[in-house]
This record gives sequence, C-alpha cells and structure tokens, in this order.
Amino acid sequence: MLKGGNMNPHGLLSCKLHWQRFGTVWAACLLAATMGMTTRMAAAAEAQAPHAQAPHSEIEAKLGIKIVGLRRSSAGYMLDFRYRVLDAAKAASLLDRKISPHLLDEASGAQLGVPDAPKVGQLRPTSRNGVIPGRSYYILFANPGRYLNAGSKVTLVAGEIQIRNLTVE
Repeated sequence: MLKGGNMNPHGLLSCKLHWQRFGTVWAACLLAATMGMTTRMAAAAEAQAPHAQAPHSEIEAKLGIKIVGLRRSSAGYMLDFRYRVLDAAKAASLLDRKISPHLLDEASGAQLGVPDAPKVGQLRPTSRNGVIPGRSYYILFANPGRYLNAGSKVTLVAGEIQIRNLTVE
C-alpha cells in the first residue's frame, strides 16, 4: 500500500499500461479509417475526367494509355501521376524499369524525379509482372519544398516518351 493511499504501485503501473494500450488501439483505428477514406477519395478522383492536357486521342493512340490525372499528394511533397493501360504493348515502354521518368516544369525547366528508396526501389510499378490492359498504374514523383503547385504545367519525360501540358491538380 502506498503512503496515504489505498493503491499499490502495481495498480498504478497496470492502469498506466491500460491507457497506453487504449491509445495504441485508438491510433490504429484512426489510421485504418484514414486509409479507407484515402482509398475512397482516390477511387472517386479516378472516376473524374482529368483537366485539360495534351489531346487524349493522340496520347491513347501513341502510348496506349489514358491519363487519369496528376495530383499533389503527401501534403504536397509528392506528385501522383495516374494512368490506365489501354494497349499493353504500347504502354510497356512507360513501365520499363531501365527508363527513369521525370517531370519537367515548363515554367522553370526544373526536373523532378522518382524517389528511389533503398529497400523498396523506385516508387512506381514496372513491367516485371506483365502489363495488364484495363489496370490503373501510377508513378510518384518527388516535389521537394512543394515546388510545384496546383495549376503548374509540366511535361512527363520517360526515355523518348514526352507527354506535354500536364496540369497539376
């Protein structure tokens, strides 16, 4: 028993552990809810038509992809380029892991590349498991210092492929 009280030190410790576990469970639930909301928002955003860009029919015919959008993500520190594959043979060059894609800011000429994490590699899928028509793919580009904002015009460069006049949403 503690001096002047009726609780032993083990009771205080177990009470503290109980609240720490409760906090951990609460944080996990909050994270799960946030991830579910983000997934639903991304699905809804894919359903919307992208802003004015290069003529879609030309890109679809030449590259075999339909551009879904180029959006800021991760509090503006990343740019998320989403596209849907229409023709696997034509789109395979965009998914080639030997090619390093980058965004070129049309106003300043700044180049923004794909981050290459040591354990997971580049933050984009490759054609390693085959290109599947109808599937949506992504490329995440670094945006250090939130350099590009909504409304910025960029060109996507991947080897010989160039998609001009993409607008950051």
